[in-house]
Amino acid sequence: MKKKIIIGLSILLVVVLASVGAYAYGTMNQKHKPSDYNIGIKYEDAVVSDKPMLALFYVDWCGYCLKFMPKYKTISSIYKKDYNVVMLNAENPRYKTLVEDVTLGGYPTLYIIDPKYDNRVHISNSIYADLKKMRVELDRYLRVRKLLDSVPEK
Repeated sequence: MKKKIIIGLSILLVVVLASVGAYAYGTMNQKHKPSDYNIGIKYEDAVVSDKPMLALFYVDWCGYCLKFMPKYKTISSIYKKDYNVVMLNAENPRYKTLVEDVTLGGYPTLYIIDPKYDNRVHISNSIYADLKKMRVELDRYLRVRKLLDSVPEK
């Protein structure tokens, strides 16, 4: 009888330890805030480039921002040759002037910022819910920019 109890407790212990280990592994790899994603390049590098940038303004306490990050990562991989993808924590004092200069009605807020033409285009949050619509807007901007690039300078 003692042997059965010891075997039963041993099996229970193994099951509990395996469950705790699986939970710990899952939470270790889980991202808990938007800045855990580290997508794209630094703003300072993007602003001196000729490519337009796709700038995401976020804050780490925002659940919507965290939920949006996998989609932003996908967009980043699709458009990395056309856009400089940037993440800007709106609470970082380094970006205070820029945050005050753009209109942030909430988080996340997405802009196409084109330093070459001193242009900013706000992408409505109703668009980022649908990856297909977002791609249409990003492609539209690239077409317009191509037209601007083809106009000879005076």
